Amino acid sequence: MPRLDLAAAASALLLIDVQERFLKAVPAIAADQPCGRNCRILLQAAGLLNIPRLISEQYPAGLGPTLPHLVEAAPEVPRLGKMHFSCAEDPALAAAIDRLGRRQIVLAGIEAHVCVLTTAADLSARGYQVVIAGDATASRDPTHVPMALAAARDLGVLILPSETIVMRWQRQAGVGQFKEMAKLIR
Repeated sequence: MPRLDLAAAASALLLIDVQERFLKAVPAIAADQPCGRNCRILLQAAGLLNIPRLISEQYPAGLGPTLPHLVEAAPEVPRLGKMHFSCAEDPALAAAIDRLGRRQIVLAGIEAHVCVLTTAADLSARGYQVVIAGDATASRDPTHVPMALAAARDLGVLILPSETIVMRWQRQAGVGQFKEMAKLIR
């Protein structure tokens, strides 16, 4: 399979730990910031194309729920709590990912250098084709993001802009949900 052969029928989206208590430490996830906006776009675009979506929440009792702008964008998406940093090491979350039956997993969320990177590494080791939406990923220390994305790339993970992911899922203009997709990214 070519590395950029993202297909809606083969993909799933996993949004990682974009929670209320992280907002002060990671302001990039706010609704009016590029990372927060791109997380919402990915959730909505995947929904338009019937791509399965999951949301992880790290220790939700202490770190709170997923940010409201993301829950409002996709209230039907299951939110699964976890204690492991890697979603693939959490038994319930790993089982939920496997049940989706998709081999391409697109990741977005925080923190790039911990939960996103370890999830990407572990899913890749389990045979998934992993893509990280680089512009929908952040960390408390912004200098950690490029290092984490470089490490993921070294592991064979594809790093792409959110818009590239959405357009690869859509494949062509003028068909299906293209008008709704175009509104999301403009």
